[in-house]
Amino acid sequence: MLNPRPALSIVMPVLNEAQHIVAALQPLRMNGVEIVVADGGSSDGTPALAAPLADKVIAAPRGRALQMNAGAAVASGDALLFLHADTRLPANAPSLIERTLQHHAWGRFDVHIEGRSHWLPIVAAMMNLRSRLTGIATGDQALFVTRAAFDAVGGFPEQPLMEDIELSKRLQRIGPPACLRARVATSGRRWDRHGAWRTILLMWRLRFDYWRGVPASRLAQRYYPGA
Repeated sequence: MLNPRPALSIVMPVLNEAQHIVAALQPLRMNGVEIVVADGGSSDGTPALAAPLADKVIAAPRGRALQMNAGAAVASGDALLFLHADTRLPANAPSLIERTLQHHAWGRFDVHIEGRSHWLPIVAAMMNLRSRLTGIATGDQALFVTRAAFDAVGGFPEQPLMEDIELSKRLQRIGPPACLRARVATSGRRWDRHGAWRTILLMWRLRFDYWRGVPASRLAQRYYPGA
């Protein structure tokens, strides 16, 4: 008997996530959900750890946009959810997404950032508010979209940074996003590692420079120093 077509495909781009990948994938194993892991060339055994828990593990060119496009290309679901390895969904996420996509082409969740800094709740609140006002979703907010809408806009742009912003702009031509108040929990490890205010200021500067036309390739050099 053929397996039924999944209602939702979760696409997770990964790179050297051996420490977290099992905990990230285990809660996603649900009826009607397909898990696609797109590995960007991990050297720590991430694909082998993911294989027993995912429906598909593929090798993809390194770069979040390239990996997510590659994962979407092999996904079977009529709806796609792009999920970072350090982000956890609310328990009822599949049913929320299914109901939402009956009336919207795409959407995202509110975000809660876990970490040591007492500034992180404020950062998350500002992210959620900004997203509601602008209709722009970030990758941390677990963007979801119908297959038809994703294909119609050509998927993620093949750029090394701000791919989530650019996809949001493309999808806005189809319609506004559904901004769900249900929250995903994402890791604040970057804020903890580099300092909350330093990271906040960096992200503001990167977004401003992107808005004024600085190429994403140049911005990526500042976001991924030494890469």
